[in-house]
Amino acid sequence: MRVVAALVMAPLTIAIAWIGGWPWACIVIAAAGLLYFEWLMIVGASGNRLAVAAGIAALAVAGVCLMMRRTDLALGIVAVGIALAAVAGRGQRGWVASGLVYAAAALMAAIVVRRDADFGFVALMFVLLVVWVTDIGGYFAGRGIGGPKLWPRVSPKKTWAGAIGGLVLGLAVAAVFAGLGFGSMLALLLLGAVLSIVSQLGDLFESAIKRRFDVKDSSHIIPGHGGLLDRLDGFVAAIVFAALIGLMRGGLDGVGRGFMVW
Repeated sequence: MRVVAALVMAPLTIAIAWIGGWPWACIVIAAAGLLYFEWLMIVGASGNRLAVAAGIAALAVAGVCLMMRRTDLALGIVAVGIALAAVAGRGQRGWVASGLVYAAAALMAAIVVRRDADFGFVALMFVLLVVWVTDIGGYFAGRGIGGPKLWPRVSPKKTWAGAIGGLVLGLAVAAVFAGLGFGSMLALLLLGAVLSIVSQLGDLFESAIKRRFDVKDSSHIIPGHGGLLDRLDGFVAAIVFAALIGLMRGGLDGVGRGFMVW
């Protein structure tokens, strides 16, 4: 079921990413809303209807504002949503607010990277593929080689062999992109290595949150995979990193170019 689910989701994600525009924005908004809800499930606040409604409404409106290139308005909406969700969260204000920050960061990063008309799709595919092969390499190297654990207190199954295996495949993806002429070999290899490491840290971060609340999976929405948060934890960290790099180098209208052109 894990393989079948991946074979269905990966081509669908790539197709919608290639189309871009509103189709991509809609799937990102839906994913961000589900990420937020699963976070609330993990921390035990999903029954708080006001916190759920405030957060999901803020994410939806912010996503529309981003597509209209009103990033300032999107940030304002998210800030209001975080305040409302935190007030509604009562005894869990910090966890509720942090969940909305997490989902909003993923939403904004995924939209602003892709909306670059020239390099958005390439930048998004670079991030997606590095994250995917890092996960695949980690799984097979970890199971096939085994050895010392990476961080047993947080994630008992992850090994150093898996982390290195994922990193190697991430470098391979970067080398392919450089060979296709999307950037210099050295720069893209460095970028691929950092993205691979960041995605693994994102995975460990989510594992630490689940360990804190004694939760195994964020949900059971994806057969064989658990929840959406379980599948996108590495991508969230990587796409936010990519967006920050692209923003610093290319500005709001050239995030994809700023990230990919070296």
